[in-house]
Amino acid sequence: MSRQNYTFTSESVSEGHPDKVCDRISDAVLDAFISEEPEARVACETFATTNRVVIGGEVGLSDKDKLHDYMGRIDQIARDCIRDIGYEQDKFHWNTCEITNLLHEQSAHIAQGVDAADNKDEGAGDQGIMFGYATTETAALMPAPIQYSHAILRRLAEVRKSGAEPALGPDAKSQLSVVYDGGKPVGVSSIVLSTQHLDEALSSDDIREIVAPYITEILPEGWISADTAWHVNPTGKFVIGGPDGDAGLTGRKIIVDTYGGAAPHGGGAFSGKDPTKVDRSAAYVARYLAKNVVAAGMAERCTIQLSYAIGVSQPLSIYADTHGTGDVAPADIETAIGKVMDLSPRGIREHLQMNKPIYQRTAAYGHFGREPDADGGFSWEKTDLVDALKGAV
Repeated sequence: MSRQNYTFTSESVSEGHPDKVCDRISDAVLDAFISEEPEARVACETFATTNRVVIGGEVGLSDKDKLHDYMGRIDQIARDCIRDIGYEQDKFHWNTCEITNLLHEQSAHIAQGVDAADNKDEGAGDQGIMFGYATTETAALMPAPIQYSHAILRRLAEVRKSGAEPALGPDAKSQLSVVYDGGKPVGVSSIVLSTQHLDEALSSDDIREIVAPYITEILPEGWISADTAWHVNPTGKFVIGGPDGDAGLTGRKIIVDTYGGAAPHGGGAFSGKDPTKVDRSAAYVARYLAKNVVAAGMAERCTIQLSYAIGVSQPLSIYADTHGTGDVAPADIETAIGKVMDLSPRGIREHLQMNKPIYQRTAAYGHFGREPDADGGFSWEKTDLVDALKGAV
């Protein structure tokens, strides 16, 4: 029997957090290459610090001339990302920071394990384990602490960019400690919000006065009480933000990207990787499967694990856990999953329409728990597999 009464905490970070700046640039590079060729290969890493951005990794296009052309666009792609996020600081400005492009062509040894040839199915881009999770705690079937932590920062970014709150800067972090009663989220015991501000004269109390209405707007009615502890900019001033204040690196916020620690993570980062990399595509499909299991009423909570080997097409294992909340046996769910979907890398990409430039938008505020977009973005958040799953058990 799982615990019913407890407090669980998750954090989120804004699009201006140094690591998220790097995730954004890496995914923007990915989108640029996929826009040119849907089957483009990209594994892009970004590092950012004071007045400098370094981009490295490997890329591949079938047309080598176009590959050379796209290499020349990397500088502007990075600057456009930094400008949209909002950095115009003296020591980190979109127009003046130094961009170093160290991308190179994809290793032929990696490509040979992935590419389909001689009637061999396309293999996975790497070995690894991937997890997906869903729960009835929120309408998006996401854990409440991470879902609302994301929502708070996304709202603050909206009012910052609209000009409604010009005192706010791009860099921010949120953290919610959510109280569970009877296994259901019912309130928050503490709220932590640290946000960069552009006016040095503002105190922590001034920042709380700015952000509190938006936090109250986001959280469900009744979740904030007289006993809720608030910690807004608890260290005082936060004027120097982003990569000037702390170095950033792609893939360093993987728990923020997924379930806030409420579910396992296989360890692989997402941003900057094309969907032949199962670190990304299989984690997305695992979320898709878990969400459809819960949406089908088979369980209130569901964890799905998939495992792959490089160059091997089909997953080595499928594991389901409904945490004692299921109306269908986990073994039957595992069998049903194998029946209703092709879980090869190509099968995943085709089913979820992943060979599109849809990745830059995932770089901040979570890869999961988002509304599916008309152009195929966040397709893994659809619940269109419900009937097939029901029919397979």
